[in-house]
Amino acid sequence: MDAGKLLAGNRIIPVVVIDDVDTAVPLAECLLEAGLKTIEVTLRTPAAVEAIDRIAREVPGMIVGAGSIRNSEQVDEVLRAGAMFGVAPGATGRLLTAVDRAGLPFVPGAATASEMMRNLQRGYRLQKFFPAEQSGGIDYLKAVGSPLPEVRFVPTGGIDADLARDYLALPNVFAVGGSWVAPRKLVESRDFDAIGKLAAAAAV
Repeated sequence: MDAGKLLAGNRIIPVVVIDDVDTAVPLAECLLEAGLKTIEVTLRTPAAVEAIDRIAREVPGMIVGAGSIRNSEQVDEVLRAGAMFGVAPGATGRLLTAVDRAGLPFVPGAATASEMMRNLQRGYRLQKFFPAEQSGGIDYLKAVGSPLPEVRFVPTGGIDADLARDYLALPNVFAVGGSWVAPRKLVESRDFDAIGKLAAAAAV
């Protein structure tokens, strides 16, 4: 299954940083209860892989993915942990070969038309636009929509709740990823009430 089919209908993808693995399950449960059925756990902390494993095993109904994948070793590692999809900030030939071989539904990153075209040549019609706001934002995605009509994007980077709505109005935006739904400080302090309110507002 490709990432587009797996993630279809999920227009907000919370991008989370987990420092304490014990927060993983309650965080995922909180998001799911609020109506968000996907979570991208970034590989930025030592707890990330175990957090993916716990969510995959203990939170049925949550589509858990691994973000910030940068090399082939991480592809194998997150698959063993139960990741259902992967996301990368960019893409290299070696990484895409590893992903293809492993069969992991994947969203490679791109910030320029050339990068988008290279991903498209490898068969990736769904791509992460990163860092979105720093790379031209909504105007840039509007501009590339005509010459690259096959590509749909998951913009991530510098996006808040208000900007998310504007991005989602674009015809070539599949979903929006962002940390505003579950900010790292709220996760660290286990303020799941506050996260639940942010998630519920995003899910509308």
